[in-house]
Amino acid sequence: MSVLVVGVSHRSAPLDVLEQLALDSDGVRKLLIDVAETAHVTEATVLATCNRLEIYTEVDRFHGSVEAISRLLCQRSELQTDDLIPHLYVHYDDGAVSHLFKVASGLDSMVMGEGQILGQTRGALRLGQEQATVGPALNVLFQQALRVGKRAHAETDVDHAAPSLVTAALDRCVEEIGPIAGLRAVVVGAGTMAGLATATLSRLGAVDIAVVNRTAGNAKRLAGEYAARSVALTELDRELALADVVISCTGATGIILSRDQVAEARLGATRPLAVIDLALPHDVEPEVGDLPGVTVIGLRRLAEDLAGHPASGEVDGVRRIVAEEIQVFSSARRQASVTPTLVALRSMATGVVESEIQRLISRLPDLDDASRAEIEMAVRRVADKLLHQPTVRVKQLANETGAVSYAAALRELFALDPEAVDAVTSPDGRT
Repeated sequence: MSVLVVGVSHRSAPLDVLEQLALDSDGVRKLLIDVAETAHVTEATVLATCNRLEIYTEVDRFHGSVEAISRLLCQRSELQTDDLIPHLYVHYDDGAVSHLFKVASGLDSMVMGEGQILGQTRGALRLGQEQATVGPALNVLFQQALRVGKRAHAETDVDHAAPSLVTAALDRCVEEIGPIAGLRAVVVGAGTMAGLATATLSRLGAVDIAVVNRTAGNAKRLAGEYAARSVALTELDRELALADVVISCTGATGIILSRDQVAEARLGATRPLAVIDLALPHDVEPEVGDLPGVTVIGLRRLAEDLAGHPASGEVDGVRRIVAEEIQVFSSARRQASVTPTLVALRSMATGVVESEIQRLISRLPDLDDASRAEIEMAVRRVADKLLHQPTVRVKQLANETGAVSYAAALRELFALDPEAVDAVTSPDGRT
């Protein structure tokens, strides 16, 4: 069994392609169920964010699995298969481990080192657990990835060295309309990104913040955390008429702010308005930016800004941590992979020893108990000593990169029964 990742992100595809693949929570769950029912897939989960959609699986066959999972992604898109396939990436086995560790630590994010992805990674694990599609392999992998992410943020100041997506957007906003302090702001949405937006606006001194959401309870909860106001979605037009800054980050699949809606709300207004769209697919109709005095700051524009953001020493520190953790995890996996063979080898040796002892005893019926015990101990000692060095060396050699499978070599040399090797597992199929 090996871990396989098939995905698409801001690094492999333009935003218009990512928008075609954007799924709501129900869509993500349905995709996961379809993947889990695919041939050759034994475990699965889905990591979906505003700029990535990745399917993590444990599979018993590489090529058939890649084709089947890629086909499921294509079915979720309005794009033609030939238009989407070039943007998909595949990571397998150690490459999959490396990729997830980089993702969880923020090294693969649009904002290098950002911490929000850690919670999203935890959410992907929880989703798989809730749907009973995550087993021991992915559970261990994701738990370790979460530890890697936590270590990266605990041992470095990468959170402060790299801007968050919200901070980067508000920095651009300041360039367009001036300082946030004293301005009136509207946040549309009540998820993690909306929470970060509300917190940042509050810290920057926005004089009034309205949290707008379709679910009143969610808006009230978020507003209560930052002394903001909760507003029903039906009152959005009224808030637009008063706002200086609007941040929209919902999980909706349709337009939340249209050109006509904003134009009507701003009828007669002369002050500038900055509209920040952090949703994928986008919440704001692009034509809103054509209105007089209105600036739209979207993910495409932010991606261009952040592409030139230099990697700091803190980010380099995270890279070192990730490299260390990849090596440790991969080493442990390789050592674990030879365990069934070693156990089967020792079991075979024990069987041979027991058989020979019984044969000897049957030929020496007058052997006293003390002599019998001494002979048995001597034979077992010989077997243990003969097996000790091969056992140690196989574990050491398993850590070395290369095409040689020392476990396979042992199986061939000692003619081990494949069923005996496979039997050295727990009921869930893991060693």
